[in-house]
Amino acid sequence: MASGGLARFAELVTREQFGLAEACLLIAEDRYPGLDAAACVARLDAIAATVRGRLPADASAAERVAAINRHLFEELSFTGNAEAYYDPRNSYLNEVLERRTGIPITLSIVYLEVGRRVGLAVQGVAFPGHFLVKVRLGGGALVLDPFAGGAPQSPASLRARLEQVMPAAQARGADLAAYLDAASPRQIVARVLRNLKAIYLHAGDAQAALAVVNRLLLVVPEAVEELRDRGLLFAHLECFRPAAADLASYLRRRPDAPDAAEMRDRLVALRAAAARLN
Repeated sequence: MASGGLARFAELVTREQFGLAEACLLIAEDRYPGLDAAACVARLDAIAATVRGRLPADASAAERVAAINRHLFEELSFTGNAEAYYDPRNSYLNEVLERRTGIPITLSIVYLEVGRRVGLAVQGVAFPGHFLVKVRLGGGALVLDPFAGGAPQSPASLRARLEQVMPAAQARGADLAAYLDAASPRQIVARVLRNLKAIYLHAGDAQAALAVVNRLLLVVPEAVEELRDRGLLFAHLECFRPAAADLASYLRRRPDAPDAAEMRDRLVALRAAAARLN
């Protein structure tokens, strides 16, 4: 049974729709116990209040975008942290608000939260390799990059991004609309957590990675590969019984997985290790 902040997180992400800021601040509690989430939300409220105070009631979407961009990126100097991209602080909303720097997805979350508060129809876009936002504008959509100061993205720049993650010929012939669907809160939170997981695994911090995967499995319980990875993290931390339980569950759900033989061997070893503890 989850407890404390994890229980609140579990309850939140079972809803069909939930607040991104609330979910992200609950994630941050793993690294920042006692985090003042209300103060972080108040900071978002204050940013939005400044923007809203400069807009007429009937402001167009383009006017709202211009006002957000000016305040966030020119006056408050929010910027993409290209120099220390893999610093875990870039993935925690409280740190992004405090330091005014982050990665594409967390700067996009700030943009989404401010945009929602000022009445802008803005959505997250899980574009391959680089999270973006889009705004309904007239008969189409304006795609923006909060990591680059809210710069609008042309079809050519979007194709160039695709070329970074797929063969050039495939990117040139791709239907861009297929990559610009709105991301749900669940998809956004899962991407934040997967970023953090990768960062902590690369740093060799198994305990921090385990806390992230525990949350990830609450967001996407169907992702059995995360169940396998949690089992491997438990094994690394010499928690043999929960490791064996996770790998056994993984194999029940994916008996024909490409790594099934390897995981069966690991499971045998884990059960033997657990038995030696008796």
